[in-house]
Amino acid sequence: MLLERADVGVVEAADRHGGLQAQEPRPPFVGLWSRVAGVSATDVHAALHDRRLVRATFVRGTLHVLGARDYLALRSALEPMLEESLKMLGDRAEGLDVDAVLPVATALLDEEPRTFGELRALLSKEFPKANERGLGFCVRMLVPLVMVPTDDRWGFPRDAAFTTARAWLGRAPARRGAAKALVRRHLAAFGPATAADVQTWSGLRSARAVLDGLRDELVTFADDRGRELFDLPDAPRPGEDVPAAVRFLPEFDNLVLGHDDRRRVVADEHRPRLSPTRNLRIRPAFLVDGFVAGTWSVEKRKGVATLTLERFGRLPKGAAKELRAEGEALLAFLEPDAKGHAVTLG
Repeated sequence: MLLERADVGVVEAADRHGGLQAQEPRPPFVGLWSRVAGVSATDVHAALHDRRLVRATFVRGTLHVLGARDYLALRSALEPMLEESLKMLGDRAEGLDVDAVLPVATALLDEEPRTFGELRALLSKEFPKANERGLGFCVRMLVPLVMVPTDDRWGFPRDAAFTTARAWLGRAPARRGAAKALVRRHLAAFGPATAADVQTWSGLRSARAVLDGLRDELVTFADDRGRELFDLPDAPRPGEDVPAAVRFLPEFDNLVLGHDDRRRVVADEHRPRLSPTRNLRIRPAFLVDGFVAGTWSVEKRKGVATLTLERFGRLPKGAAKELRAEGEALLAFLEPDAKGHAVTLG
């Protein structure tokens, strides 16, 4: 959906990507704008408020925006990974009785939506010997939760309230394993892919076994290093000579995060510039001819919104003009009320 914007709804677009990472509220809006023809922020808001889209913990244990049906159907595949993530607590797990905490937390969030600050305070009264952060983390990972949308510009305030999937969607996620369906979602969006690619995107430790179980339904290839690649038989696999228009990716876009081997998207020497700090933040990027060619940022001063592009190297002939035109359209989406727009290319 980056070679040409698709004429689909926002729910279908989100599901075709296996969800859009949403550690912050704005990125899914930008990700959809770059992929869906004629999309508006109102379209995304409506789907969130109508409960057709949800923002919830999903692959890699990170927040994603995805279709409610996909969330309910696929979350069970992630439960082993989410449970294993509790090892990250280390010393903060001391005194934490997960089996006792989860039903209490579930009841509190079924009762009414609460921010995690509010929830941790209530749980600390009930479990005073447990680490407050440990209490919040185990609930975030192990209880199927969704964030409650508001009328904020990008759908959610910085400190959003959570409730249970059961309370918000009327039923809890399916209990049956859905690992094969989850892997198919990855291949549909990012294939051909290695088992390591699938595991990096999803967090599944059993990616190889799942792919082996699907082998009769897939096609296989070998990459330039001799590694086995899997794909869906009818998936599009455009040739390298197919033109790719310039596109803008938001922070944490799964095009960048969806592979173990990211050379197909970003050169190895440029990867440190996408994530220059230790907090694992992935900067928003722009694509030229299908590859990450730089990063971007938006600043608004005195009513004028400026899009600043930081390129990683020389650009092909005509790319600067395309970037300016696409950048103007991005600014119109991000800052429709600005008095003026400007695009600068460094």
